[in-house]
Amino acid sequence: MSDAFKPLLAKLADGQTLSDADAEIFFSACLRGEPTPAQVAAAVTAIRLRGETVGEIAACARAMRAAAKTLDHPYDTVDVCGTGGDGLHTLNISTAVGFVAAGGGLKVAKHGNRAITSKSGTADVLAALGVNIDATPEQQRKALDEAGICFLFAVAHHGAMKHVSPIRQQLGFRTIFNLLGPLTNPAGARRQVVGVPSPRFIEPIGKALGQLEAVHAWVVHGSGLDELTTTGETEVAEWRDGKLRLFTITPEAVGLPRAALADITGGAPEHNATALRRLLEGEKGPYRDIVMLNAAAAFLVGGAVETLRDGLDHAAASLDNGKALAALDQLVTLTNS
Repeated sequence: MSDAFKPLLAKLADGQTLSDADAEIFFSACLRGEPTPAQVAAAVTAIRLRGETVGEIAACARAMRAAAKTLDHPYDTVDVCGTGGDGLHTLNISTAVGFVAAGGGLKVAKHGNRAITSKSGTADVLAALGVNIDATPEQQRKALDEAGICFLFAVAHHGAMKHVSPIRQQLGFRTIFNLLGPLTNPAGARRQVVGVPSPRFIEPIGKALGQLEAVHAWVVHGSGLDELTTTGETEVAEWRDGKLRLFTITPEAVGLPRAALADITGGAPEHNATALRRLLEGEKGPYRDIVMLNAAAAFLVGGAVETLRDGLDHAAASLDNGKALAALDQLVTLTNS
């Protein structure tokens, strides 16, 4: 069986790109454990050295989606999720945004994992807050219904990744698989804010989301962060109405003060959980500002507002009226009952 992949590997070794069909066939086979570990390692290394194409990213995402354990629901969901890998160890921003967005009326399917390069991933901080991160599909649906937010633990929904996980660990460098978390939401979210660790991924990920039938998406990189940032300039690729638009945002342009990276640096899950709860309880400062900025983008792609400034007002209201905190408390209760 593994001999069947040799022609594809020869193409990659020569620096050629795979057709969308060949890429999807190969990555689907990887998720079934059919190529040998050496073949998988050779393929993802060749793709990394040449640079991932839009077609390869989308094909790999389609393969992962097809192999995923999905969550059925009736909602037009939103996700705010970074690829990770920025190495800056900030407080949990996109996780906090999920509660602000849910408090503001969006249905949030938060896809995430434990920390890989950071100190506290989404799953880590949610567990520290008391959320049952191993909730059943019934609990997830009830949370989406009543709290407006559910958590989709990547390892539980993407079991087929077990075939490539040891290879990724042994290689020890970023491969195409590192880009796919935000593109493979198990609830099928088609409205997304996606953070990437380098500006060079903004445009290809944006175009890949278009191929994957996103309705409205922002792909962002903020001065080293895989988030919109208040520490400097954020580069954005917006996919909407079949078109990709590139632009930049500064905090000053939307009325927010500029922050220093030290102002939003996090720590262990317990530390970040305490900061997140204080934020939802009304504490003001740089953490609130950066969460509001990212939540504003979530409200925009979610269709709740038409401008980023209106999104900021929506985010402030969700925090100040207690609905963001209520979303967290409901998620804790519903996933533990």
